[in-house]
Amino acid sequence: MFSVKRRGAARLAAAALASGLVVAGSIAIAGPAMAEGNNGGGVAATLGRLAESGEINITVKNDKGESETDTYKGGLFYLDVNGGGSLKAYCIDLFTPTQSGTKYKEVGWDESTLHNNADAGKIRWILQNSYPEVDDLTALATKANVKGGLTEDEAAAATQAAIWHFSDKVEAAPTDAEAKQLTDYLVAKAQKAEDLDEPAATLGVSKTSLAGKAGTRLGPTKVSTNASSGAATVSLAADAPKGVQVVDKAGKPVTTAKDGDELYVDVPAGTPDGSAKVSLQASTKVNIGRAFASVTEKRKQTLILAGSSETSAKAEFDATWAKQGAVPAVDFKENCAKGGVDITVSNKGDEPWELDLKGVKYSIAAGESKTVTVPVAEDAEYNYTIKGPNGFEKTIKGVLDCKTATPGPKPSETPTGNPSPSQTPATGGTTSGSTTGGGDLAETGSSNATPMIAGIAVALLAVGGCAVFFLRKKKAAGQ
Repeated sequence: MFSVKRRGAARLAAAALASGLVVAGSIAIAGPAMAEGNNGGGVAATLGRLAESGEINITVKNDKGESETDTYKGGLFYLDVNGGGSLKAYCIDLFTPTQSGTKYKEVGWDESTLHNNADAGKIRWILQNSYPEVDDLTALATKANVKGGLTEDEAAAATQAAIWHFSDKVEAAPTDAEAKQLTDYLVAKAQKAEDLDEPAATLGVSKTSLAGKAGTRLGPTKVSTNASSGAATVSLAADAPKGVQVVDKAGKPVTTAKDGDELYVDVPAGTPDGSAKVSLQASTKVNIGRAFASVTEKRKQTLILAGSSETSAKAEFDATWAKQGAVPAVDFKENCAKGGVDITVSNKGDEPWELDLKGVKYSIAAGESKTVTVPVAEDAEYNYTIKGPNGFEKTIKGVLDCKTATPGPKPSETPTGNPSPSQTPATGGTTSGSTTGGGDLAETGSSNATPMIAGIAVALLAVGGCAVFFLRKKKAAGQ
C-alpha cells in the first residue's frame, strides 16, 4: 500500500516540476484574484475544510476505450459565509482542483456547470433525501436497507458518489460496503423520482445599473429574496447627494424590500451630475441545491449547497444621472448556453453614447439598449472596463465556468509531464505527514510520502479535484 502511494506521490511531484508550477522552491502564484461577491447579489463564502468524507472509486474510459479506476477521497465541504454563517456543500465538478481559502459566489444553474445538465433536478433530489439534510442516519440506513448502519463519513461519501453519477456522468462507488449500498439506493431512487426545479436565490436584483436624468425616478430594479424576515434592508450610500433617496413605484421612500418589489432612485431636479450606490442585505438560509462558483483568477471546482445555517446575503446596484448628454448603464450576466458573457449597455440620456467594447465600436442612441454576447473560452478569465461620459466606468470580470472537466492524462503517461486536473497542485503551506479525521484540505489524503513531496516542492499542497487528493490507486480493467 505504501509503495503505491509513494509512487503516486513521486509522479505528482515530478509532474508539478515539469509543468512549471514549482519555481525556485515555491509554487507559482497567478495574477490578482477576482473581486468577491456576485453580480446581482447573493451569498459569498470562503472554502474551509473537507469534513465528513470517504474513499470513492471512480471509473472512466481511457483514450483506448478501456475502463480505468482510480480512488479519490470525497465528501462534504464546509464554507464560511462573508458576513456570518456557514454552508455545507458537495462537489459537482469532479476533475477540477480547489484549495482552502477559495472564494465562492452563489450563482444560478444557467451560470454554472448545471446549465445543460438534464439531471440537475435529480441531484437536488439526492441533496434533499440524504445526508446532511437527513441527519437521522439510523432512519436513512433503514430506508436504504443498509444492514450495518451508517456513519457520517459513510453517508457523506455515499451522497457525493451519487451526485457525481449525475453531475460528471461517471461510475462512482464508495470503497466502503455500507456507503456503496446508500449510493446505489440514492441513484436508483433519483432516477425514478420527479426532477426538482432550480431553487430560488437568496437575494438579488434584476438590474445592477440604473441611469437617467436629474428630476426623475431612475429604475426600476426588481428584488428577489427568500429573507427569513420576509424582507431585505435597503440602504443608500452615505455619500449620496442630499435629496436623493430610494423609493417604491409610488414614490414613497423605502428602507426594506420584499420578494418581487421594484425599487427606484429618486433624484431631485437640480441635483448635480453624479451617482450613488444602493445596498441590500438580508439574513436567510440558502436553499438546498443552489450552485456556488469560484471567483478566483483561475477556475476552481463548482459546488452545490447541501445545508445552510442562518447566513448573510448581500446585493448592490448603482444609479447614475446627468442633466444632459449620454447617461450610460451597464449590466452583465454569464451565458453558458452561448459560451460567453451577455453585456447589456443602455443610454438613458438625450445624446448618443459612443463606446468601445473589446476593440469594437458601438453607438447607443438616446433611449436605446443593446445586449452583446462576448465569447469567452471555458475556464478563461474575462476582464473588461467600459467607460462613458462624466467619469462613468464599469468593470466586468470573472471566470467562465460552464462545463465539468474531464479526466486528463496521468503524469506518468504524457511526455510533457503536465498533471491531470485532479492532480494539479495548488499554492499553500507545507503539508503534514499525518491526518486527523476531515481536517483542512491541506491535510486530507496525505501519507508517509508527503515529506518527500515537501522536500521537492517545499510548499506543494496536493489538492485534487472535488476529491481533494488523488490517492492514485490505479486498477485498470483486466489487471
